[in-house]
Amino acid sequence: MAVITISRLFGAGGKTLGNMVAKKLSYCFLDDEIIRLIAEKAQSIDWMTAIKKELGEKLAPCISGLVPKGRMEMILDDKKGGAGDTISMDILQQIMLLIAEEGNAVIVGRGGQYLLRDHKDAFHVLLVADLEDRVQFMEERYHLSLKKALHVVNRQDKQRQNFYRVLGKVDYDQPDIYHMVLNMSRLTLDKACELLTVLVNGL
Repeated sequence: MAVITISRLFGAGGKTLGNMVAKKLSYCFLDDEIIRLIAEKAQSIDWMTAIKKELGEKLAPCISGLVPKGRMEMILDDKKGGAGDTISMDILQQIMLLIAEEGNAVIVGRGGQYLLRDHKDAFHVLLVADLEDRVQFMEERYHLSLKKALHVVNRQDKQRQNFYRVLGKVDYDQPDIYHMVLNMSRLTLDKACELLTVLVNGL
């Protein structure tokens, strides 16, 4: 019933590796965009229908078990009328905790290493890579020009910094807050997947 959080430098292959690990372990895969969508739609009454509409039925089994009937209403009760269009960090943490309680999930991004830092079954991973390799990864995986790939990597690095500033964190790339740090400039995705699944299975 473990939950794996993957933090990464953009272009280090976090979503790709997360998806690979989730498939190998038969875990649910939730990337930062899915988490953001859940957090946004959770503020609406018919949140599950809204999520299914945008994500399709494929992820419904993963998501439907996260919140028992009435649980989301309890979480959001003291925020009615005050949430607006923004995602509250408190709501984000509550959703992360629900995912962790359900277990068997891989979460990429959204500060999972902090929001689930005290969860006994959470396993935190950081992916790093040289800038040149991250740009090359984006070129090859997403068929971008060198100029476009470099622009995207730099932009996402700044957005990552801004997100952690909101969380009030500055140590997000320090190795001592993770169970494992993988240098993707020195590892293939297949090898990284193997290392991560072996370690998780050994917990």
